[in-house]
Amino acid sequence: MDFRLNTDQKMVQDTVRSFADKEVRPRAATVDAEARFPKENVAKLAELGFLGIFIPAEYGGSELDQMSYVIIVEELSRACAATGVIVSAHNSLACFPLLQFGTEEQRRKYLAPLARGEKLGAFALTEPEAGSDAASQRTVAVQEGDDFVLNGSKIFITNATVAEIFLVFCITDPPAGVRGISALIVERGMPGFEVGRKEDTLGIRGSGACLLTFDNVRVPRSNLLGEMNKGFKVAMATLDAGRIGIAAQAVGIAQAALDASVSYSKERKQFGKPIASLQAIQWMIADSSTEIAAARLLTYRAAATKDAGEPYTMEAAQAKLFASETASRAANRAVQIHGGYGYTKEFIVERLFRDARITEIYEGTSEIQRLVIATNALK
Repeated sequence: MDFRLNTDQKMVQDTVRSFADKEVRPRAATVDAEARFPKENVAKLAELGFLGIFIPAEYGGSELDQMSYVIIVEELSRACAATGVIVSAHNSLACFPLLQFGTEEQRRKYLAPLARGEKLGAFALTEPEAGSDAASQRTVAVQEGDDFVLNGSKIFITNATVAEIFLVFCITDPPAGVRGISALIVERGMPGFEVGRKEDTLGIRGSGACLLTFDNVRVPRSNLLGEMNKGFKVAMATLDAGRIGIAAQAVGIAQAALDASVSYSKERKQFGKPIASLQAIQWMIADSSTEIAAARLLTYRAAATKDAGEPYTMEAAQAKLFASETASRAANRAVQIHGGYGYTKEFIVERLFRDARITEIYEGTSEIQRLVIATNALK
């Protein structure tokens, strides 16, 4: 595969990098410190067409490819990891399943405003007792006439502070277990639906992750996404796509850590010379540089495989696993290179260290990625 960017992809990269440097980076520290959802960033990203990146133009999207998608998420995450995951979750976890599994009516009603950036979307799968074991859902929907009556709760839902369209997974046939899960499109403001407390997280503090509760929420049967009792298939396909975005986010965080390490090591002097001249520092920078290059290529491969219309479950898992662990290692080395200063909020590496950690957890932990990879390798 040739991963050199074509003219259109290079233009996308230049556009998003310029925007990230001018608009996103200056707000990043405040977004983190105040745990504030970056509404200004999201509004301008909508104007740029980056909230419907790979959605067809007929639904209001930009109709770009997956490679452009990972470029956008990487560049945004390099400046602000919270903004990166907001865009990733909106595109991969909200827009993608509506495009892939939605009816034409659902695409017109829900996907179009999401792709145009008029509304923000969220994906609600995780529950207090259903994390890696996503099949153990306890949120239940019972059919009553032309509606589903939804009861239960979800946690750690990215974008929830401002999202207006939620894809909610629930049990519709309890005895069937994983074969009894369905996906419903739930609108903010439906009676009985509450967006609860915002999580006080270690990193990506501006991502708007919240608790959701459903108390006898009546959802029209027309809001069933995909087939009845086939929601687990929707969830797993969506997570495959989402993992490519998280891999890109991790690459962006790792690249920011390397950039900071290189800059600081050239300026900081010890023993009468810049620490960049010390072999110990050089080796850390060399390791990070090499691992980031490998992580980026794995991410590009996953995107290219998806663009080709080929199965990409294994490629997405490999990219997500390696890129997320690379981000943590690169951020850890960056703190070490900065020494005591790296442990203070004066320098960006402290934030990168916190932001990197979640990439090994959400949209499938590293342990789950290894399980997916092994299952595919052993076929």
